[in-house]
Amino acid sequence: MGAFDGLVAIVTGGASGLGEAIARRLRAEGARVAVFDLRAEAAAHADLAISLDLCDDDAVRAGVARVAAELGGIDVVVNNAGVGAQGTVADHDDAEWHRAFDLNVVAIARVSRAALPELRRSAAASIVNTSSIAATAGLPQRALYSATKGAVLALTRAMAADHLAEGIRVNAVSPGTADTPWIGRLLERAEDPVAERAALEARQPHGRLVSADEVADAVAYLASPRAGSTTGVSLAVDGGMQELRLRPRG
Repeated sequence: MGAFDGLVAIVTGGASGLGEAIARRLRAEGARVAVFDLRAEAAAHADLAISLDLCDDDAVRAGVARVAAELGGIDVVVNNAGVGAQGTVADHDDAEWHRAFDLNVVAIARVSRAALPELRRSAAASIVNTSSIAATAGLPQRALYSATKGAVLALTRAMAADHLAEGIRVNAVSPGTADTPWIGRLLERAEDPVAERAALEARQPHGRLVSADEVADAVAYLASPRAGSTTGVSLAVDGGMQELRLRPRG
């Protein structure tokens, strides 16, 4: 018996990277998984894959309604989709700021509010949002990204307070630098990809990038009925980057 037997989960951005690992993990634990992704055809771990733009409210509402109708309700929402951004506060124009906030923050509100009627009917309702170490630690060249992930963290706590009495738990997972396609693209553009990867690994106390599977395991815990007394928290999966202050090695 899996922790998610009989439950239905939506995973946004579930066709690649962290989202793919999360979808795979939830299905392995018995969930029926619906993936929302612009590249839904690439979703390898979905019972239902829907191609939609998370910045289009009508499309989101239609997608959520389809999940409920075809899979028999909604118990878990994992708001994982997002866009990265590299640079200082001076490096992005207004359009880029609006685009990043729309996808990284407002899309969480769109999907969650559309799913609320179904979640209120569930005996195991849970929402998990993907935040980041960038929400709580000042990282260079991450001004826009950090601002959006800080908003995700604040939104998570507010949602947890609003919906606790309805039986809906809301939490966040906050990965460190994870070995994802986005990081891979950043490394490809670096002058010295090997040195840049080594620097990213070294700034995490355990000395390596976080794996997508490790993040998926954390999401599975937060979303599981076994975590029934866990709400309003951010679970760091960052090799100790946020909390530890270790002496330099050597």
